[in-house]
Amino acid sequence: MKLINYLCLAATGLAVLGGCSGQSQPTATKPGKYSSTTGIEYNTEKGMAVANFKKIPEGPGLVFIEGGRTVLGSQEEDVTMSHDNIERTVTIASFYMDEAEVANIHWLEYLHFIRTDSAEEFYKSALPDTTVWARDLSFNDPYVTYYLRYPGFRYFPVVGVSWLQADDYCTWRTAKVNERLASDGGTKSGGLFKKKSKVPAEGAEGTTGTAGALGDGKSKTSIENGNTLPNYRLPTEAEWEYAAQALVGTQEVGNENQEEKRIYPWDGKSTRNAYGKKQGQFLANFKRGRGDYAGIAGSLNDGAMITEYIYSYPPNDYGLYNMAGNVNEWVQDVYRPLSFQDVEDLNPFRRNGVADPSDKYDKKGYQSLIDDHVRVYKGGSWRDVAYWLSPGTRRFMAEDSSTATIGFRCAMINAGSNK
Repeated sequence: MKLINYLCLAATGLAVLGGCSGQSQPTATKPGKYSSTTGIEYNTEKGMAVANFKKIPEGPGLVFIEGGRTVLGSQEEDVTMSHDNIERTVTIASFYMDEAEVANIHWLEYLHFIRTDSAEEFYKSALPDTTVWARDLSFNDPYVTYYLRYPGFRYFPVVGVSWLQADDYCTWRTAKVNERLASDGGTKSGGLFKKKSKVPAEGAEGTTGTAGALGDGKSKTSIENGNTLPNYRLPTEAEWEYAAQALVGTQEVGNENQEEKRIYPWDGKSTRNAYGKKQGQFLANFKRGRGDYAGIAGSLNDGAMITEYIYSYPPNDYGLYNMAGNVNEWVQDVYRPLSFQDVEDLNPFRRNGVADPSDKYDKKGYQSLIDDHVRVYKGGSWRDVAYWLSPGTRRFMAEDSSTATIGFRCAMINAGSNK
């Protein structure tokens, strides 16, 4: 008893030692002055450096997606007879996602920076394929020249971007945002993509330094200091589908059962707004039927012949815009038709080279389109009919290919919290 009292007094009420009366439990933001397992004082010569930490820094463009249990899978009749997304119950951890699709102005910003600090070869590889607008029997030629660069299209979703290009953008965005968050107000950004003359900022994603799992905590920007953001990345297919469902908007407080489902990212079975002054207006940018992309002049339905402003149409209950229509969106997963039965039921994800090997698919003999370089895209686009607006539908394309109907948005882990 005397020893316990002595330890409590020696810690002056700050040490987190078992048996000290009135002492609160340590937390991530208040770890205490002393180790709760060794009693060694932090931030001393003999102790470990423990930085002040309030919460994860705010990531530009992101909104919080509260995770939970849901039923993934197609809510529509499987008209393609692919049977590749059968309903099953899973749990998705909370995460962050861009509130809107990455727009032309964001991609032009990306090109601006990598042109000055990265290799010329990489800059050229990052240019979108603007020829995706060109059609032999359609006069879309002006979009080839103007869609990406003309100011009027600044906040339209970037297209002509492959999965590989979108993945590189996520890497660059992580480094650039963390550079901005650096405590000294901005360090040397350097050549993230092989520029010889500069050195990347310490702690920037994709670089070496003290930002690793065993960093010494003394770097100005490091994982241990908590002043860097986790990676921006493409969402997994499960995360994307969960966020598009937005069933948080149908849930009653205190009710453990999920009693309502949605065909689209909004209530009801219709693609039109059922309420208020905008009753009857379409809730997404899609192709109504053969030859009908926008409706009749003077009474346009979705109002967009091609893509549309990334903040058009009402957001879903998570605050996400255009999770149906406008452009399809790349997700991380490699495509496999039986992913729904193979992947785990907590944070399901299909990665390269795991089960269901690609040599089972006869791509060389033109009997299949599947290999380890095809990725899933979801959501429907301005050129798709309403069937593809349902979150459970899925398609795939080669990761180095691009079209005028596919864009993307970024996601991020919710580090250190289950809520």
